[in-house]
Amino acid sequence: MRVLVTGAAGSIGRVVTTGLDALGHEVVGLDLVPPPDGTPFTWHEADCADGDAVEAVLAALSTGGRLDAVVHLAGIPDEASLPDELTSHVVTTAALLDAMVAHDVPRIVYASSNHAVGRTPRADGELTEHALPRPDTYYGVAKVAAEALLRLFVDRHGIDAVACRIGSFLEEPASVRGLSTWLSHGDCVRMVEAALTAPAPGYAVLYGISANTRAWWDLEPGRRLGYEPQDDAEAYADRVDPGPHDDVEAEFVGGPFATAQFHRPALGA
Repeated sequence: MRVLVTGAAGSIGRVVTTGLDALGHEVVGLDLVPPPDGTPFTWHEADCADGDAVEAVLAALSTGGRLDAVVHLAGIPDEASLPDELTSHVVTTAALLDAMVAHDVPRIVYASSNHAVGRTPRADGELTEHALPRPDTYYGVAKVAAEALLRLFVDRHGIDAVACRIGSFLEEPASVRGLSTWLSHGDCVRMVEAALTAPAPGYAVLYGISANTRAWWDLEPGRRLGYEPQDDAEAYADRVDPGPHDDVEAEFVGGPFATAQFHRPALGA
């Protein structure tokens, strides 16, 4: 497949682009910054919040053959003001979707987040794809809105869209919560490839975690799309020391994002 990956210079982007390239996909990178040294594939520099710039990138790519999919990883990875989060996650998604429709790109894989449902109490049990939106931050609100936008374009235009609610993407789990929410580098690539290649998913949501023994979230939605995680955070359990905030971080799905330290005015700095 020929795949455009936004946020290609980011921590997830570097892993995903390298992994997809190794699997034989034709990768095109898109980011605000130049490509990392040694990048072997085509690269474009543009702001995904700039609709004209995104349109120009997809127009250029459409002249070189079919673009099969977009993997949208670009965006602020932390909490910020509501306007900044909406621009970073919703406006960028809208720009990409408009350009995809204009150039007949049939599929998008979106890096959503567990924080779209982060205020769901852990006492509610294992989280499924049917969980109602319950964001824990403005970051989570923006992810909910971006998922809704994907759903709209699926219904209006018949594209395929897979929202991957990513947990804790790290080389190895770093906290007790992470033993439940960890997504390994290898499983991240497996997840994205499954979302890219699943036959006719329509609109789908999966939870982006590894096959963790202590998992809080249902892996079945991903397995239906062909995502078979191979790693387990339990292999690192003896390296993870208990911390003073473990009980608080286990109270809600979003962990620390659901705590008072993230409370701030919506339109503040």
